[in-house]
Amino acid sequence: MQYDAFIGEVQHRAQLDSREAALSISRATLTTLSERIQPGEAENLGAQLPEELGRFLEDVDDVERFAFDDFVDRVAEREEIGDDDPADAAFHAQVVVDVVAEGVTEGALDDIRAQLPDDDGYNELFEIAEHEGSPA
Repeated sequence: MQYDAFIGEVQHRAQLDSREAALSISRATLTTLSERIQPGEAENLGAQLPEELGRFLEDVDDVERFAFDDFVDRVAEREEIGDDDPADAAFHAQVVVDVVAEGVTEGALDDIRAQLPDDDGYNELFEIAEHEGSPA
């Protein structure tokens, strides 16, 4: 998937007013994800995304363990769209992961999921991507 198509899909699905907002939530989600998964897996995922987005997965070398609520809080803090609402941040992260899921191999996404706790929080992150009615 090309960069413009990726950002356009994020903007459309998250119902954002601008491409800049779509880039902001994409950056926030991917950067936070890179802090939670092994650097090699983050780089593998990033290699399948447009270069402009893949770099957000390559910036972190230290893996941290944190709960889904902390993941959402970090995304909310990084988003530059103004509201810092955890519910909005969780939805935005789901949208970004859904678009990522369409642009990478199933195995790459499975490798990411395998590094996250199997709990309701992180499972929620992949909820849209797994739903058969996911927007196309």
